[in-house]
Amino acid sequence: MRIIAKRTLVDCWENNPGRRDARGQLEAWYKEVKDAAWRTPADVKEQYRSASIVKSNRVVFNICGNKYRLVVKINYIARLVFIRFIGTHKEYDSINVEEI
Repeated sequence: MRIIAKRTLVDCWENNPGRRDARGQLEAWYKEVKDAAWRTPADVKEQYRSASIVKSNRVVFNICGNKYRLVVKINYIARLVFIRFIGTHKEYDSINVEEI
């Protein structure tokens, strides 16, 4: 899969000192997703059982034991993963995951 854009992940831990604990898991997520070949939401769930599939081709991943939420939009045909949001659980609660 092609991920747009890794810079969003790097900004998360570089520009937010309190989020440096997410670096290792975000880097691991990036590598795993880059090597994935998802064709359907079921493929995502097979690899990430705790991921939440939501409307509008959005998927929510739990990072650092659900301390953070990572929201992506996936275009399965083009094999693109667009990073839409990374934040704390509280920040996640204030967004509309289907529109972000």
